[in-house]
Amino acid sequence: MGQKIAHAANNFPEAYLVFLNGVKVVLQFIPSLVLRNSIEFGFHTSRYLMFLSKSVLLLGFECISRIKFAVLSLNGIVELVIDIDMSAPLELGSFSSLLHMQFMGTERPWLSMYGNRIRPVVNSRPFDDPSLIHHCLPDELLFEVFSRMSPYSLGRAACVCRKWRYTVRNPIFWRSACLKTWQLSGAITNYRIVQSIYEGSWRKMWINRPRIRHDGLYVSRNTYIHTGVAEWKVTNASHLVCYFRYLRFFPSGKFLYKISPQKVKEVAKFMNASSKANSVFKGDYTQSEDQIDAVHLYSGSRPTLLRMRLRIRGTTVGANNRLDLLRLVTTGVNESEINNEDGDILGLVNGWQEEETHNPDVPAISHIRGLSPFIFIPFEEVETSIFNLPVEKMDYYVPG
Repeated sequence: MGQKIAHAANNFPEAYLVFLNGVKVVLQFIPSLVLRNSIEFGFHTSRYLMFLSKSVLLLGFECISRIKFAVLSLNGIVELVIDIDMSAPLELGSFSSLLHMQFMGTERPWLSMYGNRIRPVVNSRPFDDPSLIHHCLPDELLFEVFSRMSPYSLGRAACVCRKWRYTVRNPIFWRSACLKTWQLSGAITNYRIVQSIYEGSWRKMWINRPRIRHDGLYVSRNTYIHTGVAEWKVTNASHLVCYFRYLRFFPSGKFLYKISPQKVKEVAKFMNASSKANSVFKGDYTQSEDQIDAVHLYSGSRPTLLRMRLRIRGTTVGANNRLDLLRLVTTGVNESEINNEDGDILGLVNGWQEEETHNPDVPAISHIRGLSPFIFIPFEEVETSIFNLPVEKMDYYVPG
């Protein structure tokens, strides 16, 4: 860069330039001005150039009608400008490439850190997102809507936004759900349990305490091999037979039971408390911790009791979506005992041994087949459940 400056100064004595790193320095004058004011120019030039020798930068120069001598610092602290009227020499016309010179300065990365803490200007007009219509819902109306939702619907609503999540945590919703689910235990017992075990949190009690789900069906899928009739002694035909056990529980202590080869979406239509369909039996159950004892009566010429013992578990915390069939026993009972109990089947079998029968014609039989665990299917998933698949597409199911 120094050679270019010297070349420009030798060929054009009317314009003398000094280039140093850091600060923009422009010296433009004619020889007569230098001879007449050489001491003054030399004093100012040497003084400012020595002071800023490590941070001087030339960005460019132009020969124009006004001759300027300027020393400018980038931070604006040092500034000296001498402005003299002078016509540009005609000799520079043939060397137009030297009329403008541009040099890039030293990179200063710290300059990008300036102004980072300046706060943006806030728009005076409020921004309303029309898609968030649930923000316009009053808290009183939102509370009334949530109070009519099932606990699992409340869990899904809590995933919508932060406001709904805080609203769903209201203990009133979970207290109502707990008292309804464990209504057989009584309100006093439930209050004692929530205070002693679950630290007074109804929501924690709902999640961690074993319970029966009432918003769907428990389905047990069972299969076995049935040997068919041999045709022309060529093959020994065998068939894979599939049948289901269905259970639906109610908070009042009643349940419905059905055995059928029909798919879930067909059976769910008439598994209700007022059902009068054939082969849908009603019974009573009781729960103690994670264990359920259920009994129902097969009426007929020889009354028979079906006694089941089930254990509640879940694939995740609070799911309660599995029932393990621990015991399945059929036993005989006298008609006189049934009439005396006035429909209280649980009170009738209370204290019976596992294989006890009260009718010699109907021996007690403990069944060891068809004991696959029950899988819970919510009513909203009945139509899309994989239990609707035929045996050709799903020959065996692992409950998990």
